[in-house]
Amino acid sequence: MLKEYFKDGGLEAGCDEAGRGCLAGPVYAAAVILPRGYDHPWLDDSKKLTPEKRARMRAEIEAHALAWAVASADNGEIDEMNILRASILAMHRALDQLVMVPDRVLVDGNRFFPYKGIPHVCLVGGDAAYRSVAAASILAKVHRDEYMLRLHRENSRYAWHRNKGYPTSEHRKAIERHGITEYHRKSFVLIKRQLSLPLQ
Repeated sequence: MLKEYFKDGGLEAGCDEAGRGCLAGPVYAAAVILPRGYDHPWLDDSKKLTPEKRARMRAEIEAHALAWAVASADNGEIDEMNILRASILAMHRALDQLVMVPDRVLVDGNRFFPYKGIPHVCLVGGDAAYRSVAAASILAKVHRDEYMLRLHRENSRYAWHRNKGYPTSEHRKAIERHGITEYHRKSFVLIKRQLSLPLQ
């Protein structure tokens, strides 16, 4: 059972990201403040849910959260500053968009940069431990998957509707065959033998 709050008193915003290990596309992050007492039997780490349950929970969270926001950092920013910094930047951007200021931020993972003097807590496995972080993991994942589906309709050769930009063998073979797009992360190892790849 997921815990409701890390600490009694005040508002807590859960933060998580999606797409950190992908070869293409942005990294997405979400910030969610849930009302006290909120729970749902499907609320969990997004990786444990089917796409159908994630979509249902996305609507549920967006309808019932006190505040929620989703933001991203694109592949150019990832290449410029590295994936860790870009992931934290996306989290900060999501926090910037909240209509309420939290008293604490719960972050899935072990690294975070201070945000506007608000106390934060890094929690490895936080998306499987705290409701607000689980909710953030779901929103980040669903919003990013939708974005990758739009990119797939623009360029279907990389099967982004299936792999969402992750380094599957299908995705790597498509890169070898067709080169890279403007959405690929050039600072990542895109194929097993990192070659000079043409930009389409």
